[in-house]
Amino acid sequence: MIKKKVAILQSDYIAWKGYFDIINMVDEFILYDDVQYTKNDWRNRNQIKTNDGKQWITIPVHQANLEQMIKDTLVSNDIWRKKHWKTVVQNYSKAIHFNDYKKLFKELYLDSNEKLLSKINYRFIVAICKILGIKTKISWSMDYNLVERKTERLVAFCKQANAKSYLSGPAAKDYINDNLFETEGITLTYMDYSGYPEYNQLYPPFEHAVSIIDLIFNEGPDAQKYMKSF
Repeated sequence: MIKKKVAILQSDYIAWKGYFDIINMVDEFILYDDVQYTKNDWRNRNQIKTNDGKQWITIPVHQANLEQMIKDTLVSNDIWRKKHWKTVVQNYSKAIHFNDYKKLFKELYLDSNEKLLSKINYRFIVAICKILGIKTKISWSMDYNLVERKTERLVAFCKQANAKSYLSGPAAKDYINDNLFETEGITLTYMDYSGYPEYNQLYPPFEHAVSIIDLIFNEGPDAQKYMKSF
C-alpha cells in the first residue's frame, strides 16, 4: 500500500523552484493560509533576476492588524499588476523561452481583478504547476478542522488527510516536535535545498534564490532537469 505524503506551507507569490519541488514530492499540498500574515515575507513578494542583480517585486496589501490572517489579506490596489508585468517583460524578454509563456503570464497578471492575496497566489501556483507538469492535489487549510498549537495542528492535518508521511521545509526544524509525528505513526522528513544545478540564466553571476519564472523563461520545457523532484 502506497503511503500518502503531504506538505503544508503558506501560499507564496511566484515562489522559487524549491517550493515547487516540495509540491511535486507529495500527494497533497495544503496551502496553510489560516495563519497570521507576516510583513516582509514571501506571501506577497519575491525576487527576480535583473542586470543589476536580484530585485524584489512586491504586491501592496492592507494589513489592518497584527492578527490578520493570510486568507483575509487584501491587495491595496491593482496598479501592481501592470507594474509587475512591465518589470517581468523588461527583464525577461531576451530569455530564450519568454515568448513561449508570454501570453499565459500576461493573462495571469492582467486578466484578473482578484483582491485576496491567497487567491492571487493560488492562481499563479496552479498555472506554474501546469507548466512544470506537476499534478499534485492542492487544497486549503480552511478545508480541514484546526486544532491549537503548531505541531499538533500539522499532525492533525496529516491525520485528516489520511497521510502517513509529512514533508516539511527545513526552517520548521526550529519549532516542530518530531515526537508528536512519531507517536501518530507519521514519517517526518525535511526538504534539502542544497545541490541544485545551475542553468542558463541571464545576467551573471548565477543566483538560485529567485522566482521559478526565471527558470521557466530561461529553460522552458527543460526546466524539470534543474529541479530535484523529477
